[in-house]
Amino acid sequence: MAKLESTLKNMILSLGIISLVASTLLAGVYILTKKPIEDSDKAKQLSAIQEVLPDKTAVVGEKVEIKLKDKEEAFVIYPATKNNQFIGCAIQTYSNEGYGGKISLMVGLDKEGNICNYMMLSSNETPGLGSKLTDWFKTKKGKQDIRGKNPEKDNFSVTKDGGDFDAITASTISSRAFLLSIKDAFEAFTQYKKTLK
Repeated sequence: MAKLESTLKNMILSLGIISLVASTLLAGVYILTKKPIEDSDKAKQLSAIQEVLPDKTAVVGEKVEIKLKDKEEAFVIYPATKNNQFIGCAIQTYSNEGYGGKISLMVGLDKEGNICNYMMLSSNETPGLGSKLTDWFKTKKGKQDIRGKNPEKDNFSVTKDGGDFDAITASTISSRAFLLSIKDAFEAFTQYKKTLK
């Protein structure tokens, strides 16, 4: 095979072919992985809903979206019933105020608005610091555990800001964002409960 002469035309042609092949391969990988990623995200979400509900045997109803003033995205509520009675819900909530950007979680509330449990869905927080959000606010140590607390009665802020909960050491920004997402979820819950009357 003859060596191509090094001209501008040949260089542009070579780069064009390489770019076309690379973009085709990238598109192929995207198509192959899109469905498994979506399936994995959906399974994670369903698992999170069951994990945070006040009763694991509850029937989960159709999702309801609640838009709060000054919030970019809607909060997704998954109401739960047992014996046809509303017992609480799982709420997909978020905050864009995290140190690493957006954090997303599923939080469960009983019918009075008490926190049952939570699960992190996604976060870009610093490994070893902000990533501790996964378990920090479930730990029965100091003023960390939010389970059993109610945003209407308890101050869902870090103690540094006069609130009731200890921030993660060296991750106050992440802790504030997390607690804000819980307060927003409670506000969405309050609005949703008005529709039940």
